[in-house]
Amino acid sequence: MTTATPLPSNLRVVVGYDGSPPAIRALESAVALLQGRTGRIDVVYVAHLSSTVMLSADAAAEMEVDFDEIAQELRKQADEQLRGRDLAWEFEQRQGVIAEELIAAATGIQAGHPDDTVVIVVGSSSHAMHRMVGSVAVSLARHSPVPLVVVP
Repeated sequence: MTTATPLPSNLRVVVGYDGSPPAIRALESAVALLQGRTGRIDVVYVAHLSSTVMLSADAAAEMEVDFDEIAQELRKQADEQLRGRDLAWEFEQRQGVIAEELIAAATGIQAGHPDDTVVIVVGSSSHAMHRMVGSVAVSLARHSPVPLVVVP
């Protein structure tokens, strides 16, 4: 008896992106993961309001305008990094706790495309403080329901 080899699923790569060197490396790694595969990269910028800013409606409104400007710049930066490559990608801006929003983006994609393989790719933090209080990558490692790649 011969069994048919199942067709490979599309690969959907959610990249946490803030324009930092680790995020740039994460995006490059996402491109490498897609080599020879069908799929798409979802570049996700998560604007995070600190608890201090959330106390003031005026400060929050001003920060949201700043976040929109940052998002436009990051979209342009991602476009420049991905230009000339034969791959599909989208940019999404979200607001909230970074790890939670990346998980929400990944699970939303997974719910809409249940036959696709969804992976989150992030750069590792170089901040010394994150070794003590945790980083986005550590939070994702603890809570992500999809595979996670942390790029050094």
